[in-house]
Amino acid sequence: MTERSLGDGHAPGELARKTARGAFTSVLGQGCSFVLRIISMTAIARLVTPEHFGLFGMVATLVGLFSLLRDAGLAVATVQQTVVSHELLSALFWINVLVGVVLAAVTALAAPALAAFYGDPRLTWITVAMAASFVCHGAAAQHRALLLRRLRFVAITAVDIIALLVAIVVSLAMAFAGLGYWALVGMAVGQPLVNAVGLWLAAGWTPGRYRRASGIGAMLRYGGVVTLNSLVVYVAYNADKVLVGRLLGAEALGIYGRAYQLASIPTENLHSTLSWVMLPALARVQHDPSRLRSFFLKAFKLFLAIVTPITVCCGLFAEEIVRILLGPQWDSAAPIFRFLAPTILVFAVVNPLGVMLHATGRATRSLKLAFLIAPVTIAAVALGLPHGPQGVAIGLSASMLVLVAPLVIWARQGTSITVADVALAMWMPCFSALVGAAAGWGAVQAIDGGHAIVRLAVGCGALFTVHFVVFAAFQREMVRELLGAVFKSRPHPAALNSVHHTREG
Repeated sequence: MTERSLGDGHAPGELARKTARGAFTSVLGQGCSFVLRIISMTAIARLVTPEHFGLFGMVATLVGLFSLLRDAGLAVATVQQTVVSHELLSALFWINVLVGVVLAAVTALAAPALAAFYGDPRLTWITVAMAASFVCHGAAAQHRALLLRRLRFVAITAVDIIALLVAIVVSLAMAFAGLGYWALVGMAVGQPLVNAVGLWLAAGWTPGRYRRASGIGAMLRYGGVVTLNSLVVYVAYNADKVLVGRLLGAEALGIYGRAYQLASIPTENLHSTLSWVMLPALARVQHDPSRLRSFFLKAFKLFLAIVTPITVCCGLFAEEIVRILLGPQWDSAAPIFRFLAPTILVFAVVNPLGVMLHATGRATRSLKLAFLIAPVTIAAVALGLPHGPQGVAIGLSASMLVLVAPLVIWARQGTSITVADVALAMWMPCFSALVGAAAGWGAVQAIDGGHAIVRLAVGCGALFTVHFVVFAAFQREMVRELLGAVFKSRPHPAALNSVHHTREG
């Protein structure tokens, strides 16, 4: 079997159509995922105490760090390559499985040390249980990459939603049974297990025996750079939780962690969508500067159009969001959540640039950017720590706002994308979101009080409606093009210069 690039031999319009439909499917899927996560968070927050959330958060930070090594960057390397043979894909699969087994063993062995670090013996068995997730991720990494190469976004979305739904059901059942933090562990382990099974079935590919294939050395080196980049960024963005848990205690971490999770859910979901769609599409046009610039800027502007109103909504209606989703016992998380809201927009600017760098083989530059981010964010968090969780949130957001300009300037150097391109792409979504914010705030003031649900519904309804109306009015051509690509009929296969994939096994 040889997996060839979908961009090779395809008309530009066909790749654009596949990318647009992939984006549409992924956004719908991530919307469903977002709703499911919010529902589960709302329910579990009322069944599990802040202390138990804090205990889970202590382990999740370590597991999250090791999880960055789980595919050794080889999934990105597989998608980025123009041609991947069956032998090479099989070799990468077995390397991923080995990495997963090793990470599971190392995590389990580190459990006593983690428990000693935080001074709580309950962390030992939580860590051991969560170690099992690494094996599942390792066994599914190349199957996900294979589906991405084929632009099978519907299959990936369906598998992810089913896995999340099953994990939520298991977690809620355990929470209702009074199992406390084990309900959180059940979700963390159950989701990758179901996901791995689904990806194997969807890909329809069975790996062969391990053989050292041509090109594996280069892919391992590229994957190593991608992995190191992820590690540095993870340390930068999780130092806050480690310091809060170590110095302020489990309850403080539980409150800060819930606020952080509320802020990160839209970022994580939308970034997943962005990576799924942009990485394979940009990789196919990486040697065509004009098409690369066009693809990137359109996706970037659309991504910002979705994220900017979410950022404003979180800042304006933090109290209502926390009260509705988490309950009154979590009211102290509201100011932390508000202070973290700017990070949602910053990640929306920075993350697409990272995807572009990986898709075009510039992973080394992405790593250098990570080494800029890490010391700045860690220092800012440390400065905010004496002021409690709120000070930490302010420090993190302030550091990210300071970093935006230098990151944009450095990331686009040597590409067909200019700083002016990025600034112009940001201008319209930000303007329309500010107009929407004024409408949302005015609508809430007009109803003069009422239940939190009513205030949030009225405020967000006005904000999002006005934002998208203003954005569409000024970006009519872009909206027409997007709708046409998503909903127009599929061209007849005979009219396309397509390169068909063959499957083996």
